[in-house]
Order: sequence, then C-alpha cells, then structure tokens
Amino acid sequence: MSKDANPKEALIKAAYADVHKFGNNREFDKAVKAVNRILGVAPDDSTALHCKVVCLLQLSKFEEAYKFIEKNRLSSLVFEKSYCEYRLNKQAQALKTIDDAAGAQPLPPNLKELRTQILYRLERYDECLDSYKDIIKNTSDEYEDERRTNLSAVAANLALDKNKDIPEVPEDTYEQYFNSACIQSNRQKFTDAERKLRTSEKLCREFLEEEGASEEEILEEVDVIRVQLAYCLQLQGKIKEASTIYAECLRHKPKDAALVAVASNNSVVINKDQNVFDSKKKIRAAMADACEPKLTSRQKQVIALNNCLLALYTNATDQVHQLSQKLAQTYPHVEFEALLIRCSQLGKDKKHKEAIEQLQKFAAAHQSHQFVSNFAIIQLQLLQGSRRDAIETLLSLGEAKYKPGIVSALVSLYLGTENKPAASALLKSAVDWYKKNNVSSGDLSDMWRQAAEFHLRGGASETAASSLEELLKLNPNDMKVLAQLVIAYAQFNPKRALEISRKLPTLETLTTASEIDALEAANWVMSAKAAKKSANSKIEPSPTTPGDKKKSHNRKRKGKLPKNYNAEVAPDSERWLPKYERTGFRKKRGGARGKDIIKGSQGMASGAADQYDMSNRVNITKNSPVTPVFQETTPGPRQQHRKGGHKKKKGGRF
Repeated sequence: MSKDANPKEALIKAAYADVHKFGNNREFDKAVKAVNRILGVAPDDSTALHCKVVCLLQLSKFEEAYKFIEKNRLSSLVFEKSYCEYRLNKQAQALKTIDDAAGAQPLPPNLKELRTQILYRLERYDECLDSYKDIIKNTSDEYEDERRTNLSAVAANLALDKNKDIPEVPEDTYEQYFNSACIQSNRQKFTDAERKLRTSEKLCREFLEEEGASEEEILEEVDVIRVQLAYCLQLQGKIKEASTIYAECLRHKPKDAALVAVASNNSVVINKDQNVFDSKKKIRAAMADACEPKLTSRQKQVIALNNCLLALYTNATDQVHQLSQKLAQTYPHVEFEALLIRCSQLGKDKKHKEAIEQLQKFAAAHQSHQFVSNFAIIQLQLLQGSRRDAIETLLSLGEAKYKPGIVSALVSLYLGTENKPAASALLKSAVDWYKKNNVSSGDLSDMWRQAAEFHLRGGASETAASSLEELLKLNPNDMKVLAQLVIAYAQFNPKRALEISRKLPTLETLTTASEIDALEAANWVMSAKAAKKSANSKIEPSPTTPGDKKKSHNRKRKGKLPKNYNAEVAPDSERWLPKYERTGFRKKRGGARGKDIIKGSQGMASGAADQYDMSNRVNITKNSPVTPVFQETTPGPRQQHRKGGHKKKKGGRF
C-alpha cells in the first residue's frame, strides 16, 4: 500500500460522513458537493455515483440526474432512471425501461408501484386498476391509505364509460370522498357528487387545520375540491354560483397548473360569446405549456375544441380554419366537430356552397356520420335560401324521413313553397308507414293530431279519419278527438259517423240546469266587462208582482263650486271662450328692446329682415287653413343649461 492511500481513504471517509450528515438534514445541495469531493478522488465509486443521483432527484433536477446516469452508464439504477423519465413526462420510455430490465422476472415492490403510476399517466386504466389491486392485496405498510386513494382515482376515470363496472371506493379520507364524488359526476349524478364534495371540503379544512397548515396551504388544497364543485354546479344550471367559485379560485393564483387550466376553460364555457377578451386571456392560460403534462388527453381535447369555438365567436376566419385542421389532426375522434366549426365559419362568410361540398365529401367517406351531416347540409341550404334542395336532402334520408320531427320539417317546407298536395301526400304516407310497420316511436299523438287537422282543412276526410283513429287508440277518453272523428266520417261514411256519435256524452251530462238558466238570463248586449261583473253576481227573482212597476229615482248630485265663488256677483259670460277671443284681451308688445330686434337668420341685413318680417303683413283670415309644421330634433351636441336656484343671501354683520 502506498503512502498516499491513507490520506485518500481519510478524505473519502470524511466526505461520506458529510454526505450522511447533510442527507439527514435534507441539505441535498451540500450533500452533492460532498459527493463531488469523493468522485474527484474515486470517479468509479458506485456508492458515490448512486448518492449523487439520489441527491439530484431530491433536488428535483431530473434532467441533470438522467444525463448523469446515461453518461456514466449506470445500468443498475433502473428505478432512478425510469423515475427520471416519468418525471420528465417520457411515460412510454419509462415503461420500456422497467419492462426491459425486468424481463420475465417479477418486479420488486418499488418498481411495481412506479410502473402502476406510469400506466395511470398513459391512461391505461384497466391495467392500472388490476396492478393496484394486486399491490394492495400483497402489501401491508403505512402507505395503504395512499394506495386506496390512487385506486379510487383510477375508478373515477373508468367511470366515464357507463358500461364498465367499477369497484366500491372507500370514503375514509377527504381525498377518497373527492374521488368518490368524481365517480358520481362522471356518471352524470351531479347532486350526489355535490353533496360528497361539500363533505370533502369540510374534512379537508378540518384535517389541515389539525396538522397546523397555513391558510395559504389550506386554500391550495381546498381550491381543487371547489373547482370540481363548481363543475357540478355548472352542469346543474347554477351558472352564477359556479362562475363565482372559478373567479375566486383563479384569484388565489394556484400553483397547480391543471387546476388553472380547468377553471379557466370552464369560465370560457360560461362566457360563451360574451366577454371575449376575458375568454381569450383564460384560454391562453388553459393552453400553457406548463398545463399540458398535468392534463388528461380528454381534458386537452376539450380545451382545444373550446379554443376553436372561441375563434368562431370572434369571427376570425383564418384562425378558425387553422385551429380546426390542427384539432382534427391531433384528435381524430372530434374530426366531425372540427368540420362543423369550419363549415359554420364558411356559412358566416356566405360561402354556403363550399361548406356543403365539404360536408357531402365527409359524409361519403364516413357512413356513421352521414345522418348528422345531412342535417348540417340542410341548415346551410336553408341559410342559402334553397328550400327545394333542403326538401330533397330530407327525402333522401330513407325511412328516417318518417320520424315525427322530420315529417314536421318537411310539411313546413312544403307549405313554404306553396306545395300543399305534397305535404298532404307526405302525411298520408307517414300514416300508412306507421300502420304498416307498427312502429312505436314514443308519443306520436302530436303527429297524428297535426296530420288529422291538416287533412280536415284540406278536405281529405278519409285520411283525416285514419289519423284520428290512431290518435283515439293512444287516448280513448279524448272526447274532442271523438267529435272530430264523427265530423270526418260524416263527410264520406254517415253510418259510421252515427255509430261513433253514440259514444259521445249526452247533452245533460255536459250542462246543468243552473248553467242553462244563467245563459238565458244573461244580457247578450252587455259589454264583456259588464257581462263578467254580472256573471259574478247572484241572480235573484224580484219580489214584486208582474203588474207593479217601481218608479226609478235619478239622484242628482250637487255641482262643485270654486273656492272663491261669490253668489252676489254674476259669473263672467265669456268664461268659456279662449283668452285671445275675449273682449278685454290685449296682445303683449315688446319693450324697448323689441323695437330694435332684427328678425331673420344670423348675418342678414336689417333691410332684408323687413322683407321676411311677417308681423308687418296683412293678417291671415281665420278661415284660411294653417298647417302646423314640426321640426325634427337633430342628434347634435346638447347644451348643458344652468340650473336655476335660490340666490344666496349675503351675510352681514350686526
């Protein structure tokens, strides 16, 4: 052994002591410096290399730790390498690292839990659920509650598929209550979800207060629950309350990027086409780079779709086309929605033909969307004013054209084009089709009623009777339908009409003796108001004999006299005449200033003023017709008139 060996070993030993001390104190930056002293002397020391990787992970320097592992080819550090990849959002690569290292051998517990979490990030929820079940079954330590919470989170994501069975979720902690509420909201049970979220919020606040957390830390945790609560309220139609919660949570400036994205996106949905500038600001916050790794693919898809809709609301044509094409490429599941947004913008730009061609091309390539595409085409054709083209498109739907809503639309379009025979033929064929196929498509009573009334007005009594028969089957006690059926049969089959009329109620059952007496006693000449007043009062027989007549006494009221009335002075005989027609009337003349007044427009000479001064002309006779002319006020600037008030009294000294 050389003489330098002892100092070298002493240096390494002292450095390891520092690493141990700094690690226990969680001063990992100092621990890295101590490890670097060891590696400066012994660069191949595997323990020191491992220590440095762990310290870098504790300092959240995942990129540096990953490069250090790759540079030194530390193949034995599978967990550390895969964890770095997981934190750097390289989920597929992290899964490959674990699977390649394990081979056919069973994974150790730490790698198994990491692999399960990676499956969750990759949204492979079925495999993730099975893995958590296995871990919970074969593990017993202090992290059992955390694993059960993660299991409930997986179940909440699986609940989006209504046909999938999910396991029962425990509700022991506020996190588990939260996940249970998410399951309910994903199953469209928003009332139950709201109740669980309020319980979760209460438990969360109580737990963190007991732990001695600050108000800022409590708000950071509670805001996650409140944003989910606002989502449930929003879908229940409680928009104002939901909007208030979103605004409060965003005002707290949360550190969780996913929380900011969700609250901002949902606020944009509430705004719709209002507060566009606010919506633009919030959609940018929802689409920030920091949010992307925290959101699920479904959440990112919804945010991208809302971004397209916002561009449509702002009428930004180029942006709509660009964003919709990017949306269709990134998320093929919403390709049709992206096309609808693009065609809506083309419709706004009056390019109906181009929009119809794009929809027809898409419908030909995607049979599953053909039916919905046709309705979008019909709407564009109607916006274009092509009613006949819209009728042809509806008729091309095959047997689907006999659906009540489509029949109603076709009848309206036929009547709009003044083609009553075609509307009548359509209703008749619809009646025949439902009879032939015996199809039960919900409540068809409205369609039968509309068809019967249309045919009765058009004189097609036989077709009307057929519709009324079907309507009577749906509601046998409807006397109005029965009466209409009698009227219809009376046109072509009086015998059948007589037979059916026997089912109508008798006149005695419809009216009572008191009603008949009231009708006979009613005065038909009275106004509606007087008749209503008379109807409310009771009719009583007069106690007098038929020969007796009562004298009518008209009570005269004394006229009201003025307050200054003097009976000794005779009233003015001209009191009913206008003032200007009375004998003592004197026209007001201008004062000293009135003599020199210049009449006419501004800038006119005084000689010209006499020319247009009508007061010097001969008076127009009273019999000459005079038409008043009113000048329309112009929307010019308004003068602000000084308000009149009492003059201030001068204060004097005594």
